[in-house]
Amino acid sequence: MAHRTSYPLSARLWIYPLMGVFVLLAMLPFLYMVSLSLQSDAEMFSGQVVVIPETLQFTNYITIWEKAPFARFILNSFFVAGVIALLHVIFDPMIGYVFAKMEFPGKRFMFVALLSTLMIPFFVRLIPLYVMTAQWGLLNTYTGLILPFAMSAFGIFLMRQFILPIPDDLIAAARLDGAGEVRIFIDIVLPQLGPAIATVALLTFVFQFNEFIWPLVVVSSENMRPITTGLTLFNQEFFTQWNLTAVGGMLLFLPCFLLYLFAQRYFVQSAMLSGMK
Repeated sequence: MAHRTSYPLSARLWIYPLMGVFVLLAMLPFLYMVSLSLQSDAEMFSGQVVVIPETLQFTNYITIWEKAPFARFILNSFFVAGVIALLHVIFDPMIGYVFAKMEFPGKRFMFVALLSTLMIPFFVRLIPLYVMTAQWGLLNTYTGLILPFAMSAFGIFLMRQFILPIPDDLIAAARLDGAGEVRIFIDIVLPQLGPAIATVALLTFVFQFNEFIWPLVVVSSENMRPITTGLTLFNQEFFTQWNLTAVGGMLLFLPCFLLYLFAQRYFVQSAMLSGMK
């Protein structure tokens, strides 16, 4: 039987305050962003660090909708990130199943080549991706924003790892009973992948919702901007409206935070199961 570790009182007296300091340091940038989003223009340009605004300017959260078409920016972000996450949920398990349970020539080489793409920085792939997108006439389109990220090596690898422990005898028995690969995948494999699919969907959505470089490169019109590049509208030649930029940062943070609260049970379950396997 496992015994719960009990720390002496002297250890707890300094461990908990130390942990509190580290937590505060980690949250300090976020807390200052909250403070900045509630500051007036006068406090922002005062040249002094304002931690607690004298008067909380909740009107900043209304002004941002008047200064720029943020409803369109948010809609673009949700649409692009949502479609990409959906494509990962569809394609990553299918490809992971092929690599986990099927045999074909060059399988090992193809899987190693797929994993090797994880070591290539996005900035190295940026120019070829841009050239391909331009040649296909997909610049400044939703397809151009979505297509390069329709699948990921990480998602395929995670799905393969979850599918590998499924007994081969179970799949072989289903084949003997006349079940096709699609039926086997849907009825046997897919129900085992709930935590992994939730994890891939969550990580993909959050990453794409916060993506900045690719939309900055391929999008030129204002109505196609996601919220990340839409915030650049507050960067003027001689000054930046940091309070409104911070409000935009809060709008970026809240959907991802709420999504994590909703899916954290699946995320933790996926991490625990992957560690056990």
